[in-house]
Amino acid sequence: MTQEELDKLAAAISDSITICQKEVLTLDEAAQYTGMKKSSLYKLTSARLLPHSKPNGKYCFFNRKALEEWMMSNPVATTTELNGLAQAYCMKKKTSL
Repeated sequence: MTQEELDKLAAAISDSITICQKEVLTLDEAAQYTGMKKSSLYKLTSARLLPHSKPNGKYCFFNRKALEEWMMSNPVATTTELNGLAQAYCMKKKTSL
């Protein structure tokens, strides 16, 4: 790697670390943090599905923790978990007969 490539890589790592430490993120930072496109974030904010703030009515700001909670808000059960729930349900119904 050339020195220029190393400098670019160091800057990108520094930006990523900075974003992970901030409490309030801009739209660009939120897109980088979540890996989503800015247009997707705009659609979610306009549909009021993504928590955000617009203190001056123009710029969107996101609370990093609220963004993390939103990203993890709809967990999908694994096959093992579903099998366990099915077995528990069957055992419960079997004993009540």
